[in-house]
Amino acid sequence: MKKIILFIFLLTNLFAQQSDFESRVELGIKQIYNIKFEDAEKTFRSLIADYPNHPAGRFFLAMIDWWKILLDVENESHDEIFFQKLEDVIFQCDKILEKEPDNVEALFFKGGSIGFRGRLRSLRESWLKAADDGREALPIVERASKLDPNNLDVQLGFGIYNYYAAVIPEEYPMIKPLMIFFPSGNKEEGLKQLRNTAFNGKYAKYEARYFLMTIYYRYESNPWQAEEFAKILLDDFPDNPTFQRWLGRIYVRQGKMQLADSLFKDVLRKANENYYGYNFPVALREANYYVGYNYKLNNELDSAKIYLSKCAEISKQIDKEEESGFLINSILYLAQISEAKKLFEEAISYYEQLLKMRDWGNSHSIAEMNLKRLKG
Repeated sequence: MKKIILFIFLLTNLFAQQSDFESRVELGIKQIYNIKFEDAEKTFRSLIADYPNHPAGRFFLAMIDWWKILLDVENESHDEIFFQKLEDVIFQCDKILEKEPDNVEALFFKGGSIGFRGRLRSLRESWLKAADDGREALPIVERASKLDPNNLDVQLGFGIYNYYAAVIPEEYPMIKPLMIFFPSGNKEEGLKQLRNTAFNGKYAKYEARYFLMTIYYRYESNPWQAEEFAKILLDDFPDNPTFQRWLGRIYVRQGKMQLADSLFKDVLRKANENYYGYNFPVALREANYYVGYNYKLNNELDSAKIYLSKCAEISKQIDKEEESGFLINSILYLAQISEAKKLFEEAISYYEQLLKMRDWGNSHSIAEMNLKRLKG
């Protein structure tokens, strides 16, 4: 009888620990996605202190840096610390796997760390290293899936691989020769796996939703499906500027300019109130552009000029190798506004600026035609 009582006590304690662990991981993940980085860091450092032998705490500490990178992609100052933190996770997982080769958690977080390392390398256009990371991560994730077929978070890795292995070689022909060393992808299967994780996953559901939002927008030309996931993400994480900006540009693609205008004005409000990530130049540029563009559509030219001028100013500060579409379009719209206000010398100046920039959407032919007309 005493043994039974002891067994029940130990089992109850085990379930309590598991529940505590999972609830804290879930809390920390939500804090990351809602850009509460200080809170997330406290949550995961506390998790590491209480569960030092589990790789989750260190992995999600690295995810804080990943989101700092995503919020300001042009800024590479977080890259090195992100890589270092991922290497710490991989090292810890390898130590666990030396003793327990079938430890599913260690396999999952090792595969995930290598996968995220590849994601940053692809973001930095280091294609060969990114492809090598994909090659290394895939069998690790496959092994974890065989050991635990009910782990739907693993489906994230399969979904990403299946979709992009089918799509990326067509989008980026330079990568196509590398893909002969990899299993072929399956776009439809990838979408199915990502949706399964998005609605049924435990730790990876938010990341799956993020992938589906971007995939439907960029590659599937389906802004309505993209809107579904953008709304879910923004409802859950209302202070995430990436999700808010994505929903805004999805509305633009759909022609819902009033909804887009409202979202981007809220981005500017949050930037003014110093919400983290909202006052970064890339966010300010995009928000000023679409607010100014909507004013132009509504023939509120003075207001349009203010926002488009601000967009052009920010673009000149952050554009590196070549002028962005934001800058070129802003200068074009400013030229048209000047014409409408009969400020012809100012319009000529803007059109001449366009000719000194790269051609974007027939900007050169438009500028040349209008200069010929204005100069007689």
